Amino acid sequence: MKDLVLDWFRRRFSDPNAITLFLLLVFGFFAIYAFGAVMAPLLVALVLAYLLEWPVQQLVRCRFSRTWATVLVMIAFLGISLLALVFLVPTLWTQTSNLVKELPNMLDQLRHFVMELPSRYPSLVQPEQIQTLLDESQKTLLSWAQTALGATVGSLGNVVAIMIYLILVPLLMFFLLKDKDSLLAGLGRFLPRNRKLAQQVWHEMNLQIVNYIRGKVLEILVVGIATYVTFALFGMRYSVLLGLAVGLSVLIPYIGAVVVTIPVVLVAAFQWGLDSTFLYLMLAYGVIQALDGNLLVPILFSEAVNLHPIFIILAVLFFGGIWGFWGVFFAIPLATLVKAVINAWPRPEPAQEKAAEVQ
Repeated sequence: MKDLVLDWFRRRFSDPNAITLFLLLVFGFFAIYAFGAVMAPLLVALVLAYLLEWPVQQLVRCRFSRTWATVLVMIAFLGISLLALVFLVPTLWTQTSNLVKELPNMLDQLRHFVMELPSRYPSLVQPEQIQTLLDESQKTLLSWAQTALGATVGSLGNVVAIMIYLILVPLLMFFLLKDKDSLLAGLGRFLPRNRKLAQQVWHEMNLQIVNYIRGKVLEILVVGIATYVTFALFGMRYSVLLGLAVGLSVLIPYIGAVVVTIPVVLVAAFQWGLDSTFLYLMLAYGVIQALDGNLLVPILFSEAVNLHPIFIILAVLFFGGIWGFWGVFFAIPLATLVKAVINAWPRPEPAQEKAAEVQ
């Protein structure tokens, strides 16, 4: 067994470029795993810098200097963020507060509906089953409420840290955009010379990450605005809050759409009951989800992310379990990184494999 492992190691790691790529991957994963909380501002700045790189490049092509292009783009970005903060956040806060106040009534109405199921369908539903379901649901809701309360109380103590992030992130974004070339050149001096495979994977992943972040932000905006407009036309309560939730749900492929549908159904059922308006709203919501998965995603991402849905879900579960939100957000690029490494990894020639088998 030992000889078999050593033989496999020699054939797979005989190339110095492969060793360099392996060490860089191990170091990168360990650094993010061990220091992810400390590096959070840098990760946020990197994501936003990738998003703003395209307008900076367009201004540079229009004969602006890199510095002035960065300044103009940052001013526009901060202005849009400030407008969103002034006009969107108060509405979200109001709708969230109202939803929290009405939540007990919604749950009580849902409880009465569930309790009536045994009398309506005695052959299908038993009272004991309903009582067990209600008890388990109550325990789950209490656990969620305690978790949310703990997160809220804990976040109050991080107000200073959040304020520091609001200053650090724009500064990091500015320097990442302005000094992109010099930073990459400086980083290259610390890397080993045998990094041909690492450069190959980096170029592929750089394109993947740019396309992914830009496409994902556009998908959030399109899905969120379309959902908000649809809910507002129907006169649905909390349309801004639910539209934002549906838009952000695209960050978690497949799973997010299922989870966000639950509050949408509950709010619509509480407002209209199971009448025709509820059915039409659900139909419109289903059309939005179908257009997102079958039209919008192929247009935005094209062949940039060519992964089977099973691998995407496994990547979300695995990287989300390791790195939380950022693992979920970058699950698809990280899965693509794994695929790129496997494709770029040097394979021994058939003659070498036969010689190894003979030995």
